[in-house]
Amino acid sequence: MAYTISRRLNFGDCDPSGIAYFPSYLDILVGVYEEFFRAIGFPWPELISERKIGLPTITLDLTFKSPGFHGDMMDFTIKVMRIGTSSVDLEHEVRAGDRLLWTARQRLVATSLETHKACPWPDDMHTALTQHLEKNDAHDSAA
Repeated sequence: MAYTISRRLNFGDCDPSGIAYFPSYLDILVGVYEEFFRAIGFPWPELISERKIGLPTITLDLTFKSPGFHGDMMDFTIKVMRIGTSSVDLEHEVRAGDRLLWTARQRLVATSLETHKACPWPDDMHTALTQHLEKNDAHDSAA
């Protein structure tokens, strides 16, 4: 089940011509998937300070389709495509109205903030992510 949230492209996210400055997209994206984890029951402050779990990105592949402009309301859609032992693959689609701005494929890894190594998903997080999985056969214990 896809998760969608909207964000406005603000002045500080753009270059002097009013077009989105692409590194700003990454900063916005982090906030979007932080909100996704909060929405499924795992706010980052709790993950970090209490559970000592980080979610670093280990792969990120972006494809830009159309420029974003200052003031655009962007709709970010996240799809959970695969869940591994300690990783999750997400697909992102970003639109402004009917314009596809960009897409991304991303892998996050659950990491112990004490050892700085990958750790298995806690059962409650695995269950929550599974509820958003796009395909039922997308579990992969090897990752």
